[in-house]
Amino acid sequence: MSQPVPPPSGNPFAGGDAAPYAPTPPAAPVRDNVGIGILVAVVAALVGAGAYGALSGAIEREIGYAAIGVGFLIGFAAAKAGGRNPALPVVSALLALPAVYVGQLIGGAVVVTKLTDAAFLDVFIDQFGLLTDAWSKSADGMTYVFLAIGAVAAFGGAKKANG
Repeated sequence: MSQPVPPPSGNPFAGGDAAPYAPTPPAAPVRDNVGIGILVAVVAALVGAGAYGALSGAIEREIGYAAIGVGFLIGFAAAKAGGRNPALPVVSALLALPAVYVGQLIGGAVVVTKLTDAAFLDVFIDQFGLLTDAWSKSADGMTYVFLAIGAVAAFGGAKKANG
């Protein structure tokens, strides 16, 4: 006598003991460390300000569009390190404003050091008041627009980093 054949289950892949493909891997752990995110954002702001200032000082021109890169760097780095915490885009945007401003001051200090053969730190630290006065006198509407764009890019970078 032969054994009866069980009725089909409706699943075409349910024919044997082994699965036809590997099971899905577990989801990646959720990163939500706002402290690390803020720390990374501060470091990115310092690095971005330095790079922005060095570049604009080297070519002796203000590069407003570089503010977008500084802001995006801050936001993206903060969100990658800190996760999806909703405070990180806001903190990144707030850090982008002084980062772009300090970058512009560094650029001015680099230009002054090239013209006077003075040491950079002497100009940047000892003459900081003169640098800020010169910045405020030379700032026009586009200067403030690029400050704002840097902040928006930081917010967007943080959002983009986490999908």
